[in-house]
Amino acid sequence: MYRNTFVEINLKNIDYNVRNLISHYNDYKYYFGVVKADCYGHSDMKVVETIINAGCNYLAVATLDEALEIRKHFHDIPILCLGIIPINYIQNCVENNITVTISNSDYLDNILPLVSNSNLKVHIKINTGMNRLGVNNKDDFNSIFMKIKNNNLTLEGIYTHIYNASNNVTTFNQFAKFEEITSDINLKDIPIIHIGASDATILYSKLPYANGCRLGIAMYGLMDSKNLGLKSTFSLYSEVIQINTVNNETVGYNGAYKVNGIEKIAVIPIGYADGIIRKNSGRNVFINDKSYKIVGNICMDMLFVKVDDTVKVGDKVVIIKDIKHIKEIANYLDTIPYEVICSIGKRVPRVCI
Repeated sequence: MYRNTFVEINLKNIDYNVRNLISHYNDYKYYFGVVKADCYGHSDMKVVETIINAGCNYLAVATLDEALEIRKHFHDIPILCLGIIPINYIQNCVENNITVTISNSDYLDNILPLVSNSNLKVHIKINTGMNRLGVNNKDDFNSIFMKIKNNNLTLEGIYTHIYNASNNVTTFNQFAKFEEITSDINLKDIPIIHIGASDATILYSKLPYANGCRLGIAMYGLMDSKNLGLKSTFSLYSEVIQINTVNNETVGYNGAYKVNGIEKIAVIPIGYADGIIRKNSGRNVFINDKSYKIVGNICMDMLFVKVDDTVKVGDKVVIIKDIKHIKEIANYLDTIPYEVICSIGKRVPRVCI
């Protein structure tokens, strides 16, 4: 780390959040720790280790790249790839014990010649309204189910994704659609049924046929509709590298910020190449526990903050403070907290405490 700009990851708080969630929702058998996108931007195998040690007994990722990187470090934990794995890489899944999502008949037909009798573990994804990935109707589901059974693949699980858990009507419709599509089989014969991600797990009672849940954003403290007391896990820090006294001039590219009179402008070594996009201009950061505004156009590698005489070169700058601040930033940027933390690039080191 050769500039004093870094993300601080609080492993103790991640451990607390996972244990707290499992304690509150303790009637599941399988707890999927969703560690895609570098653990939602947290980006360290120590985070994965913490999640496993805290009680998650299955991991879920988005891509095979993510799965294989985790498999280098953790040889026994089962890993489900939620996305579609290109057919020419299916053998990598067999060799590395990666569970594959089957989301349509054509995909299954294409991989069967490559994996027949391999005991590849698969989960069938059901589309219940998200209209992204998944089997759309009962006939297709039954066809896929029989093909898996007749080709000696291991049907380990069936799942869906709730796309708007805060809406009771659409969510119960999704539950009903899942039940209708799978109604020709006995769900009790399927080892793992997982329906809810963080929000649905927290907002709804456990379905009688579900024995798994996916803990994603809640592990990182950013889903707390039931006042579970989840803790902050992600903070972003930089420092003041120069302070300019600007007298009736502009600051930064395009002269976007005009100083009327005399102002102190601090330069901070972080920019849009690090994930602090230009739309962040105008929102607050913290220096010495005091709030200051980002001004002017954010540069690729630096940004400007209007400060006062109490701020000195070398002072720590809190770019992202805690859960509350992340939500404020998301609101300011007209986005969601997920995007705020996932946008911080790999050029910014992660320091675990």
